[in-house]
Amino acid sequence: MGYTLAIGNKAPDFNLPATDGQTYRLNDFDDAQVLVIFFTCNHCPYVIGSDETTRQTVLKYLDKGVKFVGINANSKNTYPEDSFPNMVKRMEQHQFPWLYLYDESQEIARAYGALKTPHFFVFDRERKLIYTGRAIDNPRNAAKSTVFDLESALTEHLADKPVSVSMTNPIGCNIKWDGKDPHWMPADACDLV
Repeated sequence: MGYTLAIGNKAPDFNLPATDGQTYRLNDFDDAQVLVIFFTCNHCPYVIGSDETTRQTVLKYLDKGVKFVGINANSKNTYPEDSFPNMVKRMEQHQFPWLYLYDESQEIARAYGALKTPHFFVFDRERKLIYTGRAIDNPRNAAKSTVFDLESALTEHLADKPVSVSMTNPIGCNIKWDGKDPHWMPADACDLV
C-alpha cells in the first residue's frame, strides 16, 4: 500500500479531542451519508485562503447528509500557532461549521497518509474512500479557483454516479511533523497523481 489511503480503503478509526470540549471516534458519525475528513491547521496560507470556500461547501451539502470533520495534526513545537488553545480561539473567532479535532500524536495523519494542509478525504456510507486530494485548484486565493474537485466528487456521488476524478494532489503546506524540519515529509510520501 502507498503512503496515502487508496480509493476503496476504509476510514481508519480515531479517538481525538475537539475544540468543543468533546472527544470523537469514527463511529460518532455513523449517521452521515458521506463523511469528509480533512487535515487542516491554524496558520497555513492555503488553509486560510480557502476556509471560506470550505465553509460554503459544508453549508451547501449539510442537508444532504454530508458531515465534515477537520483534523489538525501539525506539531505545536514546529508551529506554536497550531497548538490546541489556538485551535479553540480560531473556532471561536470564525465559527466554522465543522468539528475541529486535534491529532497531537500525529498517528491519525499517518494512518490516513495526510500530505498537506488542506488535504480532503471523502468516504461513502460504508466509510470507503471515494475521493482524496484538493478541494479547489487555487486554495491560497480561492477567488481565483476554476476547478472544484471536492464539490464535483460530492455531487456525483450523491447523484449515484461514479466519481469521475477520484484522486488529485492536495495543494498546501506540508504537515508539520514533530521534531522535523518544517518542510520534511516521510520518505514514502509522494504525489497522488
